[in-house]
Amino acid sequence: MKTLKIETPIGELTALVTHESLRAVQFAGRRSGAGERVIALAGAEETPGDPHGLRDRFDAYFAGDGGAFDGLVLDAGGTAFQERVWEVMRGIPFGEVRTYGSIAAELGKPNASRAVGAASGANPIPVITPSHRVVGSDGSLTGFGGGLDVKRWLLEHEGALALGLYRS
Repeated sequence: MKTLKIETPIGELTALVTHESLRAVQFAGRRSGAGERVIALAGAEETPGDPHGLRDRFDAYFAGDGGAFDGLVLDAGGTAFQERVWEVMRGIPFGEVRTYGSIAAELGKPNASRAVGAASGANPIPVITPSHRVVGSDGSLTGFGGGLDVKRWLLEHEGALALGLYRS
């Protein structure tokens, strides 16, 4: 596994990559997502290349391309439930939000909003698996590995604030 540093408007991101897939994205100075991925990030060598075009994909995303990460092979390594939650999150369109409860209901587990929140907190591939698009039942911003300031920035970038989809 190798790491790749990516400069973005929300700060430096470090990606953990293999030739086959993206395994994690980490915000500078923050520990979030799956613990073993954070440890792997700390011990991995920096790669001179960009095997998945991540820099261009992030540039496109920050230029407003909601499909910039389409087709990217991800290996998040979660439990079956976490993987289902992350798949639903990846289906939330650019500029829209969902609640933890609505995701739980979509999974057929209407009483599992806390478990959805825990899966969101364990998301090792933020931004690409857009856990920032998940808000509290009242539309309020809730925890995010990059910090609530970054979550707010991402939602504003995507236009969710302009649509009144969440409370800041």
